[in-house]
Amino acid sequence: MKGHRIGCVFGDRPAVAGILGSTKIFVDKYEELRNYFFVYYLMEAFFKMRYPQPPRPTDAELNILRVLWERGPSTVREVQEQLNRSKLTGYTTVLKLLQIMTEKELVSRDESERSHVYEAKYPETLTQNQLVCDLLERAFGGSMSKLVLQALDARKASAEDLEEIRRILDQLQGETK
Repeated sequence: MKGHRIGCVFGDRPAVAGILGSTKIFVDKYEELRNYFFVYYLMEAFFKMRYPQPPRPTDAELNILRVLWERGPSTVREVQEQLNRSKLTGYTTVLKLLQIMTEKELVSRDESERSHVYEAKYPETLTQNQLVCDLLERAFGGSMSKLVLQALDARKASAEDLEEIRRILDQLQGETK
């Protein structure tokens, strides 16, 4: 045996030295992965604190959010007037819904003026994404194709909608190549 190595020797290579070397690599990689996942979970926790998942709005709350996304920050009266164009809604009903939505943190309220001004707290796309993901899981068992086929079957798509769908599919297909 050459030198004073611990373990068996096969030919001129010590078997234990190979195992010890592998163990060192494993420990180093384990530490690297552990640090990576630690940083990942910290970032995820920060993201959740910074961008918490909004509560799912009711249909009435969604109608109010549509007005706020379209108009921007608005008073109760402005929201009510906009809602009245499609369905008569009382002022106190809109006020109460906006108060509930403030508690649920769907909207923020600026109290610096005499008439409080309300603003959607989350962008429209985030809320839509949340609702679609929820529908996808609950109604379609996570099957994207079933969701899309049902949506296309439920209502006739316009030529513009179909062209936009084709453009998105072509773009997605190009990304996966």
